Amino acid sequence: MYSKRCIVTGGAGFIGSALVRKLIRETDATVLVVDKLTYAGVPESLKEAGLDPSVDIMPIIDASVFAAPRRLFFFKADICDQAAMDLAFELFRPDTIYHLAAESHVDRSIDGPGEFIRTNVTGTATLLQAALKYWKALPGDAARAAFRFQHISTDEVYGTLGDSGFFTEKTPYSPHSPYSASKAASDHLVRAWHDTYGLPTLITNCSNNYGPYHFPEKLIPLVILNCLDGKPLPVYGKGANVRDWLYVDDHAAALMLVNEKGVPGETYNVGGHNERTNLEVVRKVCEILDELRPRADGSRYDSLIEFVRDRPGHDLRYAIDPAKLMTELGWRPSENFGTGIRRTVRWYLDNEWWWGPIHRNRYAGERLGKG
Repeated sequence: MYSKRCIVTGGAGFIGSALVRKLIRETDATVLVVDKLTYAGVPESLKEAGLDPSVDIMPIIDASVFAAPRRLFFFKADICDQAAMDLAFELFRPDTIYHLAAESHVDRSIDGPGEFIRTNVTGTATLLQAALKYWKALPGDAARAAFRFQHISTDEVYGTLGDSGFFTEKTPYSPHSPYSASKAASDHLVRAWHDTYGLPTLITNCSNNYGPYHFPEKLIPLVILNCLDGKPLPVYGKGANVRDWLYVDDHAAALMLVNEKGVPGETYNVGGHNERTNLEVVRKVCEILDELRPRADGSRYDSLIEFVRDRPGHDLRYAIDPAKLMTELGWRPSENFGTGIRRTVRWYLDNEWWWGPIHRNRYAGERLGKG
């Protein structure tokens, strides 16, 4: 049974919270979430894992905290804070770190690239230094050999594809947005800390995730909530841009598998083999909502589609080849796009308690990334 002590940075985010829920639900792991709680950090996403956001979030930590008979702890901290990261490693004593903390929305990176550089590049370097210091001081070769620093990245670092072909682990980097450039830089830092210092690192690059608890600035939840509000459904350009869609719980399962069986220093691509144009995705969401929540006036949701000016530097197509992960480690996704998108739409219909406050107080669907 997987019983590691895990630090999960960004554990109140979309993918991070899915990973934490899975670790708590399916393993004996003890987890320390480290999250700054920016606009996209939603600690309520961890209620299923046993977190009470009103009492369980720690602004500071000391050794006595981890004496409690619990499996989930939450440290509100900035990964750019070297002293805080050093303290988290020193007191929690992890076996592994899943590094997911990042600014992640391309549109926001166009409007304000500085925060992406700070968090994704400087934050990763800070975390690597904390991990390296901790790892070097571990007692014995066995403990050092068992430690893992796992960095979760994106397929966007590879740039764009034409009508055919796939990204592999050997594809040269060619990022085109401030977001993807910042993630490419963080990937290179992780490799450098492995090659220079011997830190046992792992990197995964994933395709577009979707599923429950997805912050509503992203395409699929934005479309769902705009449909429910009767608002226009903005589609960039002609909607021809292609993405490979990966259900978030399948991604979390892949991360855990890589952590257990992956070879230090290696990269593993995680993709769903579910390519769809943006317009196809929007129409599929509309089709499911037509069935599950018909409009009062009888009109179809796709009548709300509105084509808008494309965002700057919009990559045409992403597609991941996950053959290495599947053949070497045995990973298989449990959802295809048809089953996963239906589960996702149903979840949003059933869980307004989660997205309602976000929709009212944090992000109401406004256009970002105009450049």
